[in-house]
Amino acid sequence: MNPRVESTSKLPPIPESRTSDGAAGELAGLLERLRRLCEGLGKAGSQPLARIAELQQRLAEERFHLAVLGQFKRGKSTLLNALLGEPLLPTGVVPLTSVPTFLQGGERRAIRVLFRDRGQAAFTDLTLEDAHEILVRHVTEQENPGNRLGVEYVEVEHPSSLLRAGLVLIDTPGIGSTLRHNTEATLRFLPQCDAALFVVSADPPITEVEKDFLKAVRDKVAKLIFVMNKIDYLDDHELDEATRFLERALREADVQDGRTIFGISARQALEAKIGREAALWRKSGLEGLFRHLLDFTAREKSRTLRLALARKALAVIADVSMEIRLRLRSLELSRRELERRVELFDRKVKEIEGEAIKIADLLEGDRKRAVAHVEDLAEKLRRDARSHLERVIHDAFRTAGNLGALERRARAELAEEIPIFFQTSLRWFSDQMEQALRQSLSAHEERLDALTGSLRSAAAALFEIPYRPVRNQVALGRSHRPYWVTEKWDNTIRLLPEGFFDRLLPRSVRRRRIQKRLFDELERLVAHNVENIRWSTLRNLDDAFRRFSAALEDEIKVTAAATREAMRAADLRKTQEEKTARPDIERLERKAGELADIQDAFARCAESA
Repeated sequence: MNPRVESTSKLPPIPESRTSDGAAGELAGLLERLRRLCEGLGKAGSQPLARIAELQQRLAEERFHLAVLGQFKRGKSTLLNALLGEPLLPTGVVPLTSVPTFLQGGERRAIRVLFRDRGQAAFTDLTLEDAHEILVRHVTEQENPGNRLGVEYVEVEHPSSLLRAGLVLIDTPGIGSTLRHNTEATLRFLPQCDAALFVVSADPPITEVEKDFLKAVRDKVAKLIFVMNKIDYLDDHELDEATRFLERALREADVQDGRTIFGISARQALEAKIGREAALWRKSGLEGLFRHLLDFTAREKSRTLRLALARKALAVIADVSMEIRLRLRSLELSRRELERRVELFDRKVKEIEGEAIKIADLLEGDRKRAVAHVEDLAEKLRRDARSHLERVIHDAFRTAGNLGALERRARAELAEEIPIFFQTSLRWFSDQMEQALRQSLSAHEERLDALTGSLRSAAAALFEIPYRPVRNQVALGRSHRPYWVTEKWDNTIRLLPEGFFDRLLPRSVRRRRIQKRLFDELERLVAHNVENIRWSTLRNLDDAFRRFSAALEDEIKVTAAATREAMRAADLRKTQEEKTARPDIERLERKAGELADIQDAFARCAESA
């Protein structure tokens, strides 16, 4: 492989906007007004400026982020490959790492890998084989376990007609896999998505994990398109039944809202593209989805993009507005009154910190109960594994024949069955812990929201300014599935050959002795594989609770520090002459008024989009 490789740490400049319609121009103007306003806020506007710059670049490029979301092994990467018309993205039995892959239009294949702390590497003029190999090296768990390379994300340019029409398709790590960092990455990534293809499979149509995830998605994207993959596994009657089940589940979860569900076989579609088989392409059902995406790109993409960007801008404005009003009110107060209110706020912080200690105590109790639950599940798994695999041995010896051949058959069937059984058991184990941990931590998440919200609310009440509740950004979903295991199941039957004495024994006795040796070896294998699941789950369970404990403390500190910073800035002004502070008050009042005008304009923009 000899692709041209370039390394750099400098990102490309924001291009001039290609949008020409009035609505897009209005939105661009509003974003520029918001940017200039935040520039005038000094340190307080630095974080909003980064968010605004990203929105401006998205609008300038007409770059619409259509993420492909779904649970692990639903066929997301295969679907994307079918849309591209070639097997570019890695697929297989192992999940991807926490690395989103952006697919955008280009003249020829090219890849840019962006690292967290060492710039980027660019590969151009790639063959399909070269591009696939680079992606395997950077985004698969097998080659980049736990994302040890520190890849932030990967950008792929591809000459697909769909991508060159203006869509950016995003392959995301699957939620609910046994790799915790995959679910973390997808949940952190949601704010960057404008719309989503949500992929489920025909069997089962949708799980509780997917329903919960959809509830998180629906308020963060402007459009949802549902895809039921693997329809080739069902007959017509089963497909109708699965579709009705999915429609009902989506309505119950309040996420369907009359949207069309596209039934497809991504595997058949990709085979049809590679083999140029028109009949198989039609049978796959992907033609309908492909045309829908093209039509969406032509008719709805720009409007949906404007809606998504306007909503994101309104969230930025809400944060900036509270910062301005807090600083303004602090400047208007006398120094004595400001000190009094700061003292009241500090009392509130101490009160909140006391509540946080109580939550931490409750959290530790829940952690111990979760550990006990893991032990109970592990013991049940041991019993089920022994029972199931002993039946495999009994079944192998059920027929007559040479004992040596029967033993070899039993060993071969065990070696084949062990990975299948424990892979299925791992999903069951993870689902059980997922449900238990969700119930436990969701209550603490609500308490954390209430604590940080009460701090913001207290600051707003003390300084008599409007308050908009803001949901915390801890993203508890990061801890919902902390069950990383190697998935390299031990299925090696290490048996000593029969001795000379054994061969002289009656057949029935030899048979029992051989089976006993197999059962003894099976006990070792069951213990080893169950311990693999148990130990990894306990290790990452502790990590999940430790993460939340740290988030609990950090969120309160950050919230309190942001409020104190505004008070400190005002206090510094109070030490100066009134004629020096007065211009600051007037400047902030102008900023607040201008921001209110911009907020109204963005709201109208979102409504008209």
